[in-house]
Amino acid sequence: MKHPIFALFVALSLLACKQKDNYPYAYLYEGLEFEMPRVEVPSFPNREVSIEDFGAVGDGLTLNTEAFNEAFKSLSSKGGGSLIVPSGVWLTGPIVFQSNVRLHLEKAALILFTQDKSAYPVIKTSYEGLEAWRCQSPISGRNLENIAITGQGAINGSGQVWRPLKKEKVTEAYWKNVIASGGALKNPKYWLPSQKAVEAELMSPDQRNALTEAEWEDFKDVLRPVMVSFVECKNIFLQGVLFENSPSWNIHPLMCENIIIDDVFIRNPSFAQNGDGLDLESCKNVLVVNSTLDVGDDAICIKSGRNEEGRRRGIPTENVIVDNCLVFKGHGGFVVGSEMSGGVKNIAVSNCNFIGTDVGLRFKSTRGRGGVVENIYIRNISMIDMVTEALRFNLFYGGKSASEALADGDAAPAEEVIPPVSEETPVFRNIFIRDVYSHNSRRAMLFNGLPEMNIENIQIENAVFTSQIGAELTESTQIKFKNVGIYPQEGPALILYNVKNLEAENIQIPEGMKNPVRISGQRNQDIKLPDNLD
Repeated sequence: MKHPIFALFVALSLLACKQKDNYPYAYLYEGLEFEMPRVEVPSFPNREVSIEDFGAVGDGLTLNTEAFNEAFKSLSSKGGGSLIVPSGVWLTGPIVFQSNVRLHLEKAALILFTQDKSAYPVIKTSYEGLEAWRCQSPISGRNLENIAITGQGAINGSGQVWRPLKKEKVTEAYWKNVIASGGALKNPKYWLPSQKAVEAELMSPDQRNALTEAEWEDFKDVLRPVMVSFVECKNIFLQGVLFENSPSWNIHPLMCENIIIDDVFIRNPSFAQNGDGLDLESCKNVLVVNSTLDVGDDAICIKSGRNEEGRRRGIPTENVIVDNCLVFKGHGGFVVGSEMSGGVKNIAVSNCNFIGTDVGLRFKSTRGRGGVVENIYIRNISMIDMVTEALRFNLFYGGKSASEALADGDAAPAEEVIPPVSEETPVFRNIFIRDVYSHNSRRAMLFNGLPEMNIENIQIENAVFTSQIGAELTESTQIKFKNVGIYPQEGPALILYNVKNLEAENIQIPEGMKNPVRISGQRNQDIKLPDNLD
């Protein structure tokens, strides 16, 4: 007869194996091009409390900040558990997460963050890849483990009282309503929520940097926080919830590990200034799946710090899987940069739809950033109605390359000065894209590399682009197109400027197209084109 302890051990082992076999995200790792550990859903103690147990009232009028934070502290002190938010409108100030706590929103539950900016103190944090003074985020946590936001409810950041507004992005009626609500104009087409905000924006960088924490309190209107800020946390799980109307970026994990974002809806108005959806900065081991984004800036964005600070931090974003996501409005569907100074590597993006996005697949940086972006694998992407390009590499973010200046009719410099390669030079290489279909973009593709550091080893296979104009490649090396259709309404299919080692195999273009390729520049080398492009 087997010893009962042994029998229990066997039973537990079998259960563990069964649970491992039932890992819900196993399919994401099939055929993955790089090694990546499984990211597990964090578990929580079987302990539940309602926010109502701490005196909270869901009437949309009662401020429940103390109730939320006491509930988090209470659960964490007992080893953790789940904080349940029932149906209702739960008005609150900033919520500070604690380890081993799950925030669960039931159906028709809405957490609404107060419009009273005095509730958000000025703190030292990170913003757009740099250390900065900002207001405290509506939801935040630092150095935590095992945290989650789940359910079927919504979280609203009251971003409309924080964000500036550009007139050209909204209707005349909406603009007039905003102007009538108060605030101040920086210029006739740019509104800010207060005169102090205008004064702050008019300051020089040196003046802004000289302000103390106490002085920033007078100008806090410009210190818009990200809505969800998790810093140096492990084991994060976001599922089912609507995150919307953020003051700035919506969800921003910074230097975090083991993140699962599944079946969330991230939403901001299309005119939301800096209204990014999801910004993963210097994060490791991340799954982003089955989610929908409709935002005012970049949708799914990969970052790792800016310039010298990012290089000094030296933490890349790595081991990220994005699958089965839908993006509507946004400056980019899937984006890398422009703050990528700590590096980006081992990223897989698959089975996504981009509908009406400004750019579909967007890679951006500029001189001064440094950092290496490499080993990016993209497949099975469908796009329609891209406002600009389906695929864009731009290493002149915020400026113009020599070819762009010439195309725009700018005065060309007498001699192009090419700076030496240094730690400030960004590198984009080893990016593999296949099974991509884009219908009705303005331009099929734009590769805009640096003359001192070309975009390198970009492979595109099995793709079709219908567009107003074709694909333009500048300062690019080791480019391979295989089974690619480029169908512009006007102009050539390919425009090449200082391109080296281009191999194009089985390229489809409109029947009867004359002059399908235009080549210029002094640094072209080893361009191999099929007969139908000669």
